[in-house]
Amino acid sequence: MTIFISIASYRDSELIPTIRDCIAQARDPEALRFGICWQHGDDEERPAEFADPRFQVIAVPWRDSAGACWARAEIMKLWNGEDFFLQIDSHHRFARHWDAILMEQAQRCQTAKPVLSTYVAAYDPSTGTRQPPDPMQMDLDHFTEDGIALFRPRAIDPARRGSRPLRARFVSGHFLFAPGSFVHDVPYDPSLYFIGEEITLAVRAFTHGYDLFHPSAHVLWHEYSRTHRPKHWGDHVAGQTVGQPWNVRDKASRAKVSRFLTQPVYGPFGCGTARSFADYEAYAGLDFRKRTALPAVRQGSEPGTPGASDDPNALRRWDLRITLSRAELPSAALADPSFWYVGFHDENDVEIHRADAAGPELRMLVAGDAPEIVIARRFLSAQRPARWTVWPVSRSRGWLDKLGGAP
Repeated sequence: MTIFISIASYRDSELIPTIRDCIAQARDPEALRFGICWQHGDDEERPAEFADPRFQVIAVPWRDSAGACWARAEIMKLWNGEDFFLQIDSHHRFARHWDAILMEQAQRCQTAKPVLSTYVAAYDPSTGTRQPPDPMQMDLDHFTEDGIALFRPRAIDPARRGSRPLRARFVSGHFLFAPGSFVHDVPYDPSLYFIGEEITLAVRAFTHGYDLFHPSAHVLWHEYSRTHRPKHWGDHVAGQTVGQPWNVRDKASRAKVSRFLTQPVYGPFGCGTARSFADYEAYAGLDFRKRTALPAVRQGSEPGTPGASDDPNALRRWDLRITLSRAELPSAALADPSFWYVGFHDENDVEIHRADAAGPELRMLVAGDAPEIVIARRFLSAQRPARWTVWPVSRSRGWLDKLGGAP
């Protein structure tokens, strides 16, 4: 059984390590076929690995790139009838015999059109550290101001890690495994930019008759920080010789996603006809017009689980501030931070919201010498936050000591 592996790579030094580990850890590496959109820098030489006959490569100078969804749409054109389709990013590490694990998981779904997808555990290429190989699920994090659902990862409760995959509401752009027919049935919309890619993909797959699942076994790791590579939205700005600044693409894309979630359309980049948009909302426990979700969605219950609450108005907004003493932070958290985990948990120690401090926010937090550092977070949750956790990660030393307290 062949697997077509879609990799959209933008100026990423992790592309080749990802490819090498993908092949090295596969049980049947000869059954792999790679489709890569290599969006490269001016100084990057074509990797020797691309000469492998298993590879099809679209080489694109970085200035000509139109973003991740455009790249994934281009890659889908390279599919040549392979049995399965696997979409990943260009920064991963793989479990041993990951391909056999996915094949077995797909069989255990006991459906003709399974989609296996989730936010997977993290790794850090600078230190080589990896999070525990726990199977993960995707929970609703919040709705944006324009009504787009965003998600966060959570380890599946050990008591629920059975032999079968868990039914899922959402899919991940960085890890999606499906029958090869997915390429034909649910083609990527090249006009989307970033925010909204995953929720529209979940709706479209579901309405085309695909059944969504989270794997019950660990398959691979993902690099989340984006600190080791240039970003499309950092390069494609006004003043550069690019076709369109990123913010123009993003604004148009988000407007399209918002319309789709309130006025769904049918067609090549719209809903299918096997199920309705209303069927998806009922299945997932969401109301896009009201921007509400059933408590069962926040609790991480499987869709359709008996006994789940049906009160869509149970969510409430939390505006919280975390005040840290600069003197109590590990020195490496200030000297060379990669990112800071920022999470809130309920009274049962279940994570109900996570929004890490990174990039410009983190640089602003560590700058100066004020004795206190304040982190502000705003989110929706049916559960009352009982405590917060800040867990800094250093570029040189990895995960540092945790800090915690009550909000």
